[in-house]
Amino acid sequence: MNQRPLVIKLGGAVLSSTETLTQLFKTVSNYQQQAQRSLVIVHGGGYLVDELMAKLQLETVKKEGLRVTPKDQIGYITGALAGTANKMLQGQAMKNGVNAMGLSLADGGLCHITQLNPELGNVGLATAGDATVLNAILATRVTPIISSIGITAQGELMNVNADQAAVAVAAALDADLVLLSDVAGVLDSEKQLITHLDSEQAELLIQQDVITDGMIVKVRAALEAAQELGRAIEVASWRSPEKLADLFIGNSIGTQFQPK
Repeated sequence: MNQRPLVIKLGGAVLSSTETLTQLFKTVSNYQQQAQRSLVIVHGGGYLVDELMAKLQLETVKKEGLRVTPKDQIGYITGALAGTANKMLQGQAMKNGVNAMGLSLADGGLCHITQLNPELGNVGLATAGDATVLNAILATRVTPIISSIGITAQGELMNVNADQAAVAVAAALDADLVLLSDVAGVLDSEKQLITHLDSEQAELLIQQDVITDGMIVKVRAALEAAQELGRAIEVASWRSPEKLADLFIGNSIGTQFQPK
Protein backbone atom coordinates (compact mmCIF):
# COMPACT_ATOMS: atom_id res chain seq x y z
CA MET A 1 0.00 0.00 0.00
CA ASN A 2 2.09 2.88 -1.24
CA GLN A 3 -0.75 5.35 -1.56
CA ARG A 4 -1.34 8.02 1.04
CA PRO A 5 -3.92 7.01 3.67
CA LEU A 6 -7.39 8.53 3.39
CA VAL A 7 -8.97 10.14 6.45
CA ILE A 8 -12.77 10.24 6.32
CA LYS A 9 -14.60 12.52 8.72
CA LEU A 10 -18.12 11.32 9.48
CA GLY A 11 -20.42 14.00 10.79
CA GLY A 12 -23.94 15.01 11.53
CA ALA A 13 -26.93 12.73 11.35
CA VAL A 14 -25.08 9.91 9.55
CA LEU A 15 -24.43 8.35 12.95
CA SER A 16 -28.18 7.85 13.37
CA SER A 17 -28.68 6.33 9.89
CA THR A 18 -28.04 2.58 10.18
CA GLU A 19 -28.86 2.12 6.50
CA THR A 20 -26.21 4.63 5.38
CA LEU A 21 -23.59 3.23 7.81
CA THR A 22 -24.28 -0.28 6.49
CA GLN A 23 -23.61 0.86 2.91
CA LEU A 24 -20.59 2.88 3.99
CA PHE A 25 -18.90 0.01 5.84
CA LYS A 26 -19.78 -2.54 3.15
CA THR A 27 -18.02 -0.25 0.67
CA VAL A 28 -15.05 0.05 3.05
CA SER A 29 -14.92 -3.75 3.42
CA ASN A 30 -15.02 -4.35 -0.36
CA TYR A 31 -12.39 -1.68 -0.93
CA GLN A 32 -10.05 -3.11 1.69
CA GLN A 33 -10.16 -6.58 0.15
CA GLN A 34 -8.29 -4.95 -2.76
CA ALA A 35 -5.94 -3.42 -0.13
CA GLN A 36 -5.12 -0.31 -2.13
CA ARG A 37 -4.71 2.14 0.71
CA SER A 38 -5.46 2.57 4.39
CA LEU A 39 -8.66 4.23 5.57
CA VAL A 40 -9.08 6.08 8.87
CA ILE A 41 -12.43 7.33 10.18
CA VAL A 42 -12.74 10.36 12.48
CA HIS A 43 -16.14 11.15 13.96
CA GLY A 44 -18.07 13.50 16.19
CA GLY A 45 -21.58 12.80 17.40
CA GLY A 46 -23.23 16.06 18.35
CA TYR A 47 -26.75 14.68 18.17
CA LEU A 48 -25.91 12.03 20.81
CA VAL A 49 -24.50 14.71 23.10
CA ASP A 50 -27.61 16.87 22.55
CA GLU A 51 -29.85 13.92 23.47
CA LEU A 52 -27.81 13.19 26.60
CA MET A 53 -27.78 16.83 27.70
CA ALA A 54 -31.57 16.98 27.28
CA LYS A 55 -32.03 13.82 29.38
CA LEU A 56 -29.77 15.25 32.09
CA GLN A 57 -31.63 18.57 31.83
CA LEU A 58 -28.37 20.39 31.12
CA GLU A 59 -28.38 23.44 28.84
CA THR A 60 -26.52 23.28 25.52
CA VAL A 61 -24.72 26.54 24.76
CA LYS A 62 -22.80 27.15 21.52
CA LYS A 63 -20.43 29.99 20.65
CA GLU A 64 -19.52 30.40 16.98
CA GLY A 65 -20.59 26.83 16.28
CA LEU A 66 -18.56 25.29 19.13
CA ARG A 67 -20.20 23.59 22.10
CA VAL A 68 -19.38 25.27 25.40
CA THR A 69 -18.14 22.40 27.57
CA PRO A 70 -18.04 23.14 31.32
CA LYS A 71 -15.58 20.99 33.25
CA ASP A 72 -18.43 19.28 35.11
CA GLN A 73 -19.93 18.13 31.78
CA ILE A 74 -16.84 16.82 29.97
CA GLY A 75 -17.29 13.35 31.51
CA TYR A 76 -20.77 13.02 30.02
CA ILE A 77 -19.61 14.30 26.63
CA THR A 78 -16.61 11.94 26.63
CA GLY A 79 -18.99 9.07 27.40
CA ALA A 80 -21.25 10.01 24.49
CA LEU A 81 -18.45 10.51 21.93
CA ALA A 82 -15.55 8.23 22.92
CA GLY A 83 -17.99 5.68 24.36
CA THR A 84 -21.43 5.36 22.77
CA ALA A 85 -20.76 6.93 19.35
CA ASN A 86 -17.36 5.27 18.93
CA LYS A 87 -18.49 1.79 19.90
CA MET A 88 -21.72 2.08 17.90
CA LEU A 89 -19.66 2.88 14.78
CA GLN A 90 -17.23 0.07 15.58
CA GLY A 91 -20.18 -2.31 15.90
CA GLN A 92 -21.61 -1.23 12.54
CA ALA A 93 -18.16 -1.66 10.96
CA MET A 94 -17.69 -5.16 12.41
CA LYS A 95 -21.19 -6.22 11.38
CA ASN A 96 -20.33 -5.32 7.79
CA GLY A 97 -16.99 -7.09 7.58
CA VAL A 98 -14.58 -4.32 8.63
CA ASN A 99 -11.92 -5.14 11.24
CA ALA A 100 -12.24 -1.90 13.23
CA MET A 101 -10.51 -0.48 16.31
CA GLY A 102 -11.96 2.35 18.41
CA LEU A 103 -9.50 5.10 19.39
CA SER A 104 -9.39 8.71 20.59
CA LEU A 105 -7.16 11.61 19.51
CA ALA A 106 -4.92 10.97 22.53
CA ASP A 107 -3.96 7.38 21.71
CA GLY A 108 -0.28 6.87 20.97
CA GLY A 109 0.31 10.64 21.08
CA LEU A 110 -1.47 10.98 17.70
CA CYS A 111 -2.56 14.58 18.35
CA HIS A 112 -1.34 17.29 20.71
CA ILE A 113 -4.31 18.83 22.51
CA THR A 114 -4.45 22.27 24.14
CA GLN A 115 -7.38 24.25 25.52
CA LEU A 116 -8.85 26.37 22.73
CA ASN A 117 -10.32 29.17 24.83
CA PRO A 118 -10.98 29.23 28.60
CA GLU A 119 -14.41 30.79 27.91
CA LEU A 120 -15.45 27.58 26.10
CA GLY A 121 -14.38 25.32 28.99
CA ASN A 122 -13.02 21.89 28.08
CA VAL A 123 -12.93 22.51 24.34
CA GLY A 124 -9.64 21.52 22.75
CA LEU A 125 -7.50 22.44 19.77
CA ALA A 126 -5.83 19.46 18.08
CA THR A 127 -2.54 19.64 16.20
CA ALA A 128 -0.58 16.86 14.52
CA GLY A 129 1.37 14.65 16.89
CA ASP A 130 3.15 11.32 16.43
CA ALA A 131 1.49 8.84 14.05
CA THR A 132 3.89 5.94 14.78
CA VAL A 133 1.32 3.88 16.70
CA LEU A 134 -1.49 4.63 14.23
CA ASN A 135 0.75 3.64 11.30
CA ALA A 136 1.58 0.38 13.07
CA ILE A 137 -2.17 -0.30 13.44
CA LEU A 138 -2.76 0.51 9.76
CA ALA A 139 0.01 -1.92 8.79
CA THR A 140 -2.13 -4.72 10.30
CA ARG A 141 -5.01 -3.72 7.96
CA VAL A 142 -7.22 -2.65 10.84
CA THR A 143 -9.49 0.37 10.31
CA PRO A 144 -9.14 2.92 13.14
CA ILE A 145 -12.34 4.73 14.16
CA ILE A 146 -11.23 7.81 16.08
CA SER A 147 -13.48 9.92 18.30
CA SER A 148 -12.96 13.68 18.59
CA ILE A 149 -12.10 13.46 22.30
CA GLY A 150 -8.55 14.51 23.18
CA ILE A 151 -6.43 14.71 26.33
CA THR A 152 -4.02 17.53 27.18
CA ALA A 153 -0.47 16.99 28.44
CA GLN A 154 -1.92 17.74 31.91
CA GLY A 155 -4.39 14.85 31.57
CA GLU A 156 -7.48 17.05 31.00
CA LEU A 157 -10.22 15.61 28.78
CA MET A 158 -11.11 17.92 25.87
CA ASN A 159 -13.98 17.99 23.39
CA VAL A 160 -12.52 18.83 19.94
CA ASN A 161 -14.52 19.97 16.91
CA ALA A 162 -14.65 16.85 14.69
CA ASP A 163 -13.70 18.68 11.45
CA GLN A 164 -10.69 20.22 13.14
CA ALA A 165 -9.80 16.84 14.70
CA ALA A 166 -9.89 15.21 11.26
CA VAL A 167 -7.51 17.85 9.86
CA ALA A 168 -5.04 17.18 12.72
CA VAL A 169 -5.21 13.40 12.17
CA ALA A 170 -4.70 13.88 8.41
CA ALA A 171 -1.72 16.17 9.08
CA ALA A 172 -0.17 13.63 11.49
CA LEU A 173 -0.52 10.88 8.85
CA ASP A 174 0.26 13.07 5.80
CA ALA A 175 -3.05 11.74 4.51
CA ASP A 176 -5.76 12.84 2.09
CA LEU A 177 -8.92 14.14 3.75
CA VAL A 178 -12.62 13.92 2.95
CA LEU A 179 -15.24 15.64 5.09
CA LEU A 180 -18.49 13.69 4.69
CA SER A 181 -21.51 15.70 5.79
CA ASP A 182 -25.18 16.06 4.97
CA VAL A 183 -24.43 18.37 2.02
CA ALA A 184 -23.18 17.24 -1.38
CA GLY A 185 -20.68 20.09 -1.61
CA VAL A 186 -21.04 23.72 -2.69
CA LEU A 187 -23.76 24.63 -5.17
CA ASP A 188 -23.70 27.60 -7.57
CA SER A 189 -26.55 30.04 -8.19
CA GLU A 190 -28.13 27.48 -10.57
CA LYS A 191 -27.96 24.83 -7.80
CA GLN A 192 -25.30 22.92 -9.71
CA LEU A 193 -22.38 21.32 -7.87
CA ILE A 194 -19.14 23.33 -7.94
CA THR A 195 -16.40 20.72 -8.39
CA HIS A 196 -13.41 22.93 -7.46
CA LEU A 197 -13.20 26.00 -5.22
CA ASP A 198 -10.40 28.22 -3.97
CA SER A 199 -10.53 31.03 -1.41
CA GLU A 200 -10.94 33.85 -3.97
CA GLN A 201 -13.86 32.14 -5.71
CA ALA A 202 -15.41 31.28 -2.33
CA GLU A 203 -15.27 34.85 -1.02
CA LEU A 204 -16.87 36.09 -4.25
CA LEU A 205 -19.73 33.56 -3.87
CA ILE A 206 -20.19 34.65 -0.24
CA GLN A 207 -20.41 38.30 -1.32
CA GLN A 208 -22.97 37.31 -3.98
CA ASP A 209 -25.07 35.46 -1.33
CA VAL A 210 -24.65 32.18 -3.24
CA ILE A 211 -22.87 30.66 -0.22
CA THR A 212 -24.89 31.59 2.87
CA ASP A 213 -25.49 30.86 6.56
CA GLY A 214 -23.91 27.71 7.99
CA MET A 215 -22.30 26.85 4.66
CA ILE A 216 -20.01 29.90 4.99
CA VAL A 217 -18.47 28.38 8.13
CA LYS A 218 -18.05 24.98 6.44
CA VAL A 219 -16.46 26.49 3.32
CA ARG A 220 -13.99 28.65 5.23
CA ALA A 221 -13.05 25.72 7.50
CA ALA A 222 -12.50 23.47 4.47
CA LEU A 223 -10.29 26.07 2.78
CA GLU A 224 -8.26 26.49 5.99
CA ALA A 225 -7.88 22.70 6.15
CA ALA A 226 -6.65 22.56 2.53
CA GLN A 227 -4.18 25.31 3.33
CA GLU A 228 -2.94 23.56 6.46
CA LEU A 229 -2.52 20.20 4.70
CA GLY A 230 -1.07 21.78 1.56
CA ARG A 231 -3.35 19.78 -0.74
CA ALA A 232 -6.93 19.72 -1.98
CA ILE A 233 -9.51 18.27 0.39
CA GLU A 234 -13.02 17.15 -0.46
CA VAL A 235 -16.41 17.92 1.04
CA ALA A 236 -18.99 15.38 -0.06
CA SER A 237 -22.28 13.89 1.10
CA TRP A 238 -22.77 10.66 2.99
CA ARG A 239 -26.31 10.70 1.58
CA SER A 240 -24.99 9.02 -1.61
CA PRO A 241 -23.15 6.00 -0.18
CA GLU A 242 -23.25 4.30 -3.59
CA LYS A 243 -20.71 6.91 -4.78
CA LEU A 244 -18.22 6.24 -1.97
CA ALA A 245 -16.35 3.51 -3.87
CA ASP A 246 -15.42 6.18 -6.45
CA LEU A 247 -14.24 8.45 -3.65
CA PHE A 248 -11.96 5.81 -2.14
CA ILE A 249 -10.09 5.33 -5.43
CA GLY A 250 -9.44 9.06 -5.72
CA ASN A 251 -12.35 10.34 -7.82
CA SER A 252 -14.13 13.50 -6.70
CA ILE A 253 -17.83 13.19 -5.85
CA GLY A 254 -18.31 16.57 -4.14
CA THR A 255 -16.45 19.88 -4.02
CA GLN A 256 -12.66 19.90 -3.89
CA PHE A 257 -11.22 22.80 -1.90
CA GLN A 258 -7.88 23.99 -3.23
CA PRO A 259 -5.06 25.51 -1.17
CA LYS A 260 -3.78 28.93 -2.24
